[in-house]
Amino acid sequence: MYYHFEFRPYRRRFRQPLKTSRGIWEIREGIILRLTDETGRMGCSEIAPLPWFGSETFAQALAFCKQLKEKLTQATIQAIPEGLPACQFGFESALEDLFGAEGERGRLSLSYLLPAGEDALQAWEILQSATTFKWKIGAIAIAEEITIFKKLVRALPAGAKLRLDANGGLSIEEAKAWLEVADETQIVEFIEQPLSPQEFDLMLDLSANYSTAIALDESVATLQQLENCYQKGWRGIYIIKAAIAGSPQRLRQFCQQYKIDAVFSSVFETKIGREAVLRLAAELSNPNRAIGFGIDHWFEEDDGF
Repeated sequence: MYYHFEFRPYRRRFRQPLKTSRGIWEIREGIILRLTDETGRMGCSEIAPLPWFGSETFAQALAFCKQLKEKLTQATIQAIPEGLPACQFGFESALEDLFGAEGERGRLSLSYLLPAGEDALQAWEILQSATTFKWKIGAIAIAEEITIFKKLVRALPAGAKLRLDANGGLSIEEAKAWLEVADETQIVEFIEQPLSPQEFDLMLDLSANYSTAIALDESVATLQQLENCYQKGWRGIYIIKAAIAGSPQRLRQFCQQYKIDAVFSSVFETKIGREAVLRLAAELSNPNRAIGFGIDHWFEEDDGF
């Protein structure tokens, strides 16, 4: 069977730049895909690369789409190379959508992303119905950040959970300082990726020496990395950015086989790509943890999608 293939690149500007330990992100670029079978059924999805997490670049994804023919087979889609994980996800998800894949969404609660620095002290107030928040750390000097953190802890409502996301930008001394503060406050659900992926053994040691949990993020961006970290002994939390992980079919098989503590998270894809990720999240994400998809407030309400 052949599938007629169409694609459309897009650019979405953040309402305010996203500041992380890796720098400033102002524009999300991606590609909307549509596959149509011989009976007229359509399936849509999205390629949303995140190269600093280890996926292909937007330029590589666009070049891949441009060199494809207008008619594709399932074999062509299954042959997309490992080096294009966002493309693997996009094309396979479009096929799943075409075949009518559905998922139960009712049980999913959301973690809402706050801006870095002092802006978080006001931003959480527009999200007062939320119970789980994520705050980027490692963006400014640690002493200043910890001062802001303590203010934020006092401001958040009773029972709120806070996740700290370092994007691999802390030194070992800074990671220990944050874990000590987190242990004291008891509000931090986990710290995401305190150290770089190259410091896996140090994160393994940290996870054994503090009560605050550590979650791997950049270390497990792709399915191959996910498998490697599991084989090396990680039994803690895994942040799954499905849109850049690779084949959704293989990701599903891995999560079901090893029953990992998975928390699915956004890469700021559009609602088209989000639908595909949420199908997986409803099936595979830990139901006792909020998923990282509280990001709509970072873009204009409809933004053309």
